[in-house]
Amino acid sequence: MIRYLSVRNLAIVERIDVELGAGLTVLTGETGAGKSIVLGALHLLVGGRATAELVRAGEDKAVVQAVLDADDGREVVLRREVTAQGRNRVFIDDELTTVGALQALGRQLVDFHGQHRQQTLLDQRTHLPLLDLHGGLAEQASAVAAAHGAWREAEARLTQTRGRVEERAERVELLTFQSREIDDVAPLPGEDEELAAARTRLANTERLITLCSDAYGALYEQDAAVLARLGHVWRRVEELSEIDPAFARHLAGRDAVGAQLEDLAFFLRSYAAGIDGSPERLTEVESRLALLERLKKKYGPQLQDVLDHRRRIAAELDALDGQAAEVERLTAAAGRARQAFLDVAAPLSEQRRRTAQALREQLARVLADLAMPHACVQARFAAAPLPTERWSARGIDDAELYFSANPGEEARPLARVASGGELSRVMLGLKTLATTDRPGKTLIFDEVDAGIGGAVADSVGRMLRTLGRRFQVVCVTHLPQIAAYATSHHHVSKSVRDGRTATSVESLGEQGRVAELARLMTGGASVAAREGARILLQEKTGESPPGYGAARGSSGEEGVH
Repeated sequence: MIRYLSVRNLAIVERIDVELGAGLTVLTGETGAGKSIVLGALHLLVGGRATAELVRAGEDKAVVQAVLDADDGREVVLRREVTAQGRNRVFIDDELTTVGALQALGRQLVDFHGQHRQQTLLDQRTHLPLLDLHGGLAEQASAVAAAHGAWREAEARLTQTRGRVEERAERVELLTFQSREIDDVAPLPGEDEELAAARTRLANTERLITLCSDAYGALYEQDAAVLARLGHVWRRVEELSEIDPAFARHLAGRDAVGAQLEDLAFFLRSYAAGIDGSPERLTEVESRLALLERLKKKYGPQLQDVLDHRRRIAAELDALDGQAAEVERLTAAAGRARQAFLDVAAPLSEQRRRTAQALREQLARVLADLAMPHACVQARFAAAPLPTERWSARGIDDAELYFSANPGEEARPLARVASGGELSRVMLGLKTLATTDRPGKTLIFDEVDAGIGGAVADSVGRMLRTLGRRFQVVCVTHLPQIAAYATSHHHVSKSVRDGRTATSVESLGEQGRVAELARLMTGGASVAAREGARILLQEKTGESPPGYGAARGSSGEEGVH
């Protein structure tokens, strides 16, 4: 709700300070007095377009400020400055901000209906919520929104997991290739060392055979073989021990020495006989070593590192197999969430269509009371079913209000074909029947009385006053039947001061209201006109409007200029 408005150097306004209250506030005045400038100032405060032409001639800048009460009870101060060079600055609670931020806040706090066209009715996204409110479907709509959120969350988890699996697909392919490459070779612990030794032996076959034969012959076969002459040695040692017992200790090991030399001789013989010195065997060993060396270069450097890498591959592949199972689980969960969304969205869609027909019929009756007897407003739904990608938190529907003012005219989107006055009255009717706005929001109606009078004007005034019980309603009007329903009344006028035209705003007391109503009724303020105005005011309010006491001065002015 707007509590205070201050305007400086805007168009023909030099200075205006206006306090606004709850309920229905009307602005009246002669054509061209500056009523639209007051609304234009409010329009600037909710993000309207600002140009250098708005600055009063001869001034450096125009400044518009307002104090509003937010939904949460906070006091919000808005300020908009427009320089003569066309630059503008925006402040929210004295903090410099952007026009976009101002527009976002303005949509929450103020709604225009009329020539400024800064209104929620022009946003197609508000049409379904209007139907839900009118049909008492808010609870079902909330359930649909919650189910949609759960479904989208399940889909997001599934997409994220699929992404991880797809990212790891290449990893799986690489690991599988590496595993197969190692398994095809099937290395054994220490195999490379054994093969290296075998290759050395095979490369020195002839030398090994020669050395074994020579050593064996020297130990066993030759005439002067070591084993044959060893008996002679031990006999001499025995003789020596008989002379000197110091040699006796060496005789204790003669059996072991003989046995060792015999074992060596037999090993030399068998080793030489078992040597496979074929070129094929050498080729086989070298080929095997080449395979192992290639694995060691890729996964080593040691063969044991290769075997450890193979074990790690197996463990990682097992973990990646679990990801595939997770995708299946999340796919099933997303499917259940999707069905749960449809289970609540489909019934809501059917209820909305029934509500749309009821709203059309009721709104037709309301518009007839507003001098639009042939007007038709209908909600048209997009062809069902909507594609999945167009489902939203609002459900599986997409609807837009269509409007036709006269018989035989094709209904077209409301936002494109309705005039300012028609749009204001349609919005007045809709807000009387259903509204998504929060209590306390400021609704501004301009041109709502265009082309009407008499009993229709009385209906408009009554509806505006009814809306004023829930919202702060500001209305520009030229009709006394509407102005008489106001809970507060401001008169806009212009005068020439020091050779310059200036607009001013007066808050009218009871006598001032009577005089202004008389002017609206007859164009003058005769005794008869005043009496008629007083009767009209009494009829529409039942009593003197709240907040109005005795007049201050002949004009009823209460000090707001």
